[in-house]
Amino acid sequence: QVQLVESGGGLVQAGGSLRLSCEASGSISRIRVMGWYRQAPGKQRESVATITNRDSTDYGDSVKGRFTISRDTAKNTVYLEMNSLKPEDTAVYYCNANFLNGLGQRFDYWGLGTQVAVSS
Repeated sequence: QVQLVESGGGLVQAGGSLRLSCEASGSISRIRVMGWYRQAPGKQRESVATITNRDSTDYGDSVKGRFTISRDTAKNTVYLEMNSLKPEDTAVYYCNANFLNGLGQRFDYWGLGTQVAVSS
């Protein structure tokens, strides 16, 4: 099992910045990818940014150039630095960790989410 605890959400004005943190605990050696997803009211959950255990990163088109994902392996923590925030970035942000078992089946773990609200 993997436990994920997010922090760092809040209310910010458009153009501002926030940094989200996600601390992982439990069977973390199995984790292959960690990332951030978000879900706005009435919308589907979407991928924001991911980082692999080899530090390969990927970003959603809407956040490229504004958000940066990074990790601190010593602290078992993944960060999401969000700059130039827009009202459309308002959502609940969820931390995700996943791994593949010996059969290639993917297992996902999720945090409880942290609210980000951007005012215009």
